Amino acid sequence: MRILVVGAGAVGGYFGGRLVQAGRDVTFLVHPRRARLIERRGLRITGLGEETTLHPSTVLADEITAPFDLVLLSVKATALPSAMDDLASAVGPETLILPTLNGMRHIDALEARFGERAVLGGVAMVSTTVDDEGDIVRLADVQSLTYGARGGPAPDQLVGVLGGAGFETRQSADIVADMWAKWVFIASTGAVTCLMRGTIGEVASTPGGAGFAEAVLDECAAVAEAAGHPVPKETLESTRQTVTAPGSPLTSSAYRDLVGGRTVEVEEIFGDLAARARQLGTPVPLLDLVTLNLRVYQGRQA
Repeated sequence: MRILVVGAGAVGGYFGGRLVQAGRDVTFLVHPRRARLIERRGLRITGLGEETTLHPSTVLADEITAPFDLVLLSVKATALPSAMDDLASAVGPETLILPTLNGMRHIDALEARFGERAVLGGVAMVSTTVDDEGDIVRLADVQSLTYGARGGPAPDQLVGVLGGAGFETRQSADIVADMWAKWVFIASTGAVTCLMRGTIGEVASTPGGAGFAEAVLDECAAVAEAAGHPVPKETLESTRQTVTAPGSPLTSSAYRDLVGGRTVEVEEIFGDLAARARQLGTPVPLLDLVTLNLRVYQGRQA
């Protein structure tokens, strides 16, 4: 399959890079500045003892001349509108789009633009960032990609394409539930670290911190349950242990964007979840608080 990876950042660059290493037919859709950097220095994956340099194919939006079989969409949610414009010419009648964006609202936008059949569900779990040199830096040994159809037959042809590429893959029978479970996880870790301006361990080690983290998690999980997608008990307890672990260096991508002075996915991770809670009659005062806090930050950035 011809694979187009939209975005060569922390998520797309990592998974796309692993697919390149595994010999898959991968092209990265990037902006001119990123294309020049990859041409000059390669696509570099570092951290945890790794120093990998790859030289993948890249393409600009106006250079796409034929549809691809699979589009791996791994941009930040705030870049989704422009990304859809850029990748439109790569989507044909049989193209599958696998988004790994946070939250759920991107699904509606992609369906409206490309149709329900084309849009899969996806969950990427990876702890990476992009440093000042443009390198993808691994922060923890977490690397998995779960995918599935949200209705109709599962895309079995992806098993051999995505599998065996150096990261864990799973074809899900209920990808929507998996997406909600991840949403609860990232909203909880994001709310705790962003609102308290610290790592999970720093918050958990402070009197009242673990209780606060649990209360945030309970709110997020209550929204998922009210929406008809309760987080499985084992997954929920694992998340509870994660957000209350004393000494944990864990942060969230939202927190790293916040302290780095970058745009935060406020509406996609927190605002949309809080809005759905109101529609479902589920009170979420802590989720409302972090949403307000980050909206103020976002307004200041603007």
